[in-house]
Amino acid sequence: MLLAGDLVTSQQSVPSAMLVRQLADRFFEEPELDAVALLEDGRACGLVTRPKLLLKLLRNFGYELFARRPVLRVANPEPLRVEAAAPLAEVMERALCRPRAVVYDEVLVEDSGRFRGLISVRDLALQQSQALAASLAQREVASARAAELEREGAMRARFLAHVTHELRSPVNAIIGLAELAQRAGERGQVEVVNERLSLLHSSAAGLRGIVGNVLDLSKMDAGKMELVPERFDLSKLVAELGETARVLARKKPVEVEVELPPEPLTLRSDPQKIRQIALNLAGNAVKFTDRGRVVLALARDGEGAALRVSDTGIGIRPEDLERLFVPFRQCEDAQVRRHEGTGLGLAIARNMAELIGGRLTVESSYGRGSTFTLTIPSLPERST
Repeated sequence: MLLAGDLVTSQQSVPSAMLVRQLADRFFEEPELDAVALLEDGRACGLVTRPKLLLKLLRNFGYELFARRPVLRVANPEPLRVEAAAPLAEVMERALCRPRAVVYDEVLVEDSGRFRGLISVRDLALQQSQALAASLAQREVASARAAELEREGAMRARFLAHVTHELRSPVNAIIGLAELAQRAGERGQVEVVNERLSLLHSSAAGLRGIVGNVLDLSKMDAGKMELVPERFDLSKLVAELGETARVLARKKPVEVEVELPPEPLTLRSDPQKIRQIALNLAGNAVKFTDRGRVVLALARDGEGAALRVSDTGIGIRPEDLERLFVPFRQCEDAQVRRHEGTGLGLAIARNMAELIGGRLTVESSYGRGSTFTLTIPSLPERST
């Protein structure tokens, strides 16, 4: 909060016994001088402003005042006085409540009765307008930030509730399958034990995926996700992902196709990050495609590469495209909501794409399918 003492713009003063001629000479010699305080033993006893002094001189033809009388005779003996600790709003209110003739006179600032300085009312008004503008701007910023925090809090609350549900399912499955496997083992039912262990492994893998997504998001929020670049064969990586996608789609009438360039496509990047991004895209393509095909198409793109993952699945509504890559958000479409997931995969994938210097974009036609495109630049070799 601004105080009167912070707003002092001048400390010009003269002795109260000074002759008018001497003060007039000073005003004439110093065009920037607007006002002076009259002091007696360090205490202000009046105020002289340039306009008032010139007006008095003109009215009295100058001679009598100019020649003999002390300057106190041309001063305002009762100027507005404020304490240095007075707030800006209070000073401004008192200044504007004065008679019209003296509204724009300077204000005397005192500290326990002793002269501290002068405040220009023009500067006072300017300071107040700036303070009001800053206050309004801060209020708007604070209001917007509060609304943003409220939205983030609501999204995080929904996310935590959803993640809790997602974690409960595989954890309960793991506990139940472990108990069943133990009972089957006690009965010597080896085939049943193997079957339960297979399902147990699948549930554990799902749990690991959920926990991994949450940890990845935490690293990104903290700026601790690291890039580990190396030169590798991207064609081989995409071919392996195609096989994984075929395994994921084995119980569906979905054909998985892989299109690779004729020559091996090698570049320098972080293969683990690319694998995670591409696996998320391929997994989503299979998950949201009940019949038809999923295509992983790799092509050279300048010095880098472009990977397109297309499907003939349910597609995405235009109004859902914006929220697709936002953490803690999922599309509200009922067909999407019936599939399990935390809604973090694509947000993490886009952040990882940016981390490797690439981009992740999407084109979709609702009810007909989607195409995600990942551009992958080849990172420069580290200089030694």
